[in-house]
Amino acid sequence: MSKKYLLFLLSLMPLAQVNAQDNQDDKREKWQSGLTPAQKLIANSGEDLLTGGNAGEASTVISGYGEMSFRRDVANQSSRASLDRVVLFVGHQFSSRVSFFSELEVADARVEGGSVLGEIGMEQAFLRYNLNPRQYLIAGLITPRIGITNENHLPINFNGTERPMVEQLVIPTTWRELGIGYYGQMSRFPIAYSLAIMNGFDASKFQHGFGIGKGSGGGQSIAANSVAVTGSLRAYLGDFQVQVSGYYGGSIGESPYMADSLGIEHGMFAAPVALGEANVQYSRDGFNFKLMGSYIHYPKAADVNRTFANNTPESLYGIYAEMSYDVLHNAQQREATDKALVGFVRYERLDLNARIPSNGIIDGTLNQHHAIAGIGFFPVPNVVVKADVRYTHTGEFNKNLMINPAALVRPYAQDNYTISVGLGYAF
Repeated sequence: MSKKYLLFLLSLMPLAQVNAQDNQDDKREKWQSGLTPAQKLIANSGEDLLTGGNAGEASTVISGYGEMSFRRDVANQSSRASLDRVVLFVGHQFSSRVSFFSELEVADARVEGGSVLGEIGMEQAFLRYNLNPRQYLIAGLITPRIGITNENHLPINFNGTERPMVEQLVIPTTWRELGIGYYGQMSRFPIAYSLAIMNGFDASKFQHGFGIGKGSGGGQSIAANSVAVTGSLRAYLGDFQVQVSGYYGGSIGESPYMADSLGIEHGMFAAPVALGEANVQYSRDGFNFKLMGSYIHYPKAADVNRTFANNTPESLYGIYAEMSYDVLHNAQQREATDKALVGFVRYERLDLNARIPSNGIIDGTLNQHHAIAGIGFFPVPNVVVKADVRYTHTGEFNKNLMINPAALVRPYAQDNYTISVGLGYAF
């Protein structure tokens, strides 16, 4: 996979600059050759490149990925099976400088009128313009470079049947917004960077128990009076990759007239959301380690709760650590096989109402610990069979959050197990 990404990245270089940039290219190739295969895969995320097998010969590429799962909730004695998502990637290279990238997702197999399940949406849709071999611009529906999984969300790129909970509930999963981004790599140092301007969140759509994710516009005709800025720095140090990223943006998209009538502030950065994230990844000889943490501060939560009554917290956080090992790594080297058998363990700690405003209601169930162990078998590099067990412990359920309770309510289980199996692919 990584060789394919690098091949196409090189094919996007402006042809007229190739000879003039020989010395710079040599430095770049020297840096790339020093990366491990895992680092090369991370350096070129697979979400912002044309990854089809015919990328070197054709101007249009069709690719995609998907995953399906079966989960058993032990405490509630319930099971659920789903075709979680099927995503179609279509990309087109207009010239050596200009390309188009898109991902269309169908979630939960189908969408029906009146159904609460199912979704059809664009995960990405943007144009890319190469400034030179190391810098480029993108514009459209983009995924900010925050966390580990947001850009690298293919099911073959993360362990377990589900993406890490921290990168679902604290950092919104497959978070995308309309915006313009500038990406690049330093010529003398193994450092990559990004800077983007995009639309901000919509506080009126924040939903209790889902962090800030429900306020994301996703390109769907969102009020655009709020603006956000996001950026990242990523360094490669031997077998390590280290990244820090941040986000700061307004969350009141209404016009001044509407905001005044609601009694809430307005402006590009009104009621700002501030998010910070840092992660470290290590990869060597079949062993991989990940450590990631993220914190969100929302100082105007009390005003938002008063206006929209959505029980929004002032702060929330999440951290996780994961270790994995490919037990077939040595056999791969001896027999030149592409098979892999990856075992992993992950611990996650998150609190979606770490601090609440005076008009908020605490929800103990959002103070969570997750311990996950599982395996993933790759019969070929881009197909995986997964199985894992998740242990979850949360705080107590607050009965004050229950509106119109049913006559018979099952007691809330603070300790629970989930058994899952799944399939994933990418091509």
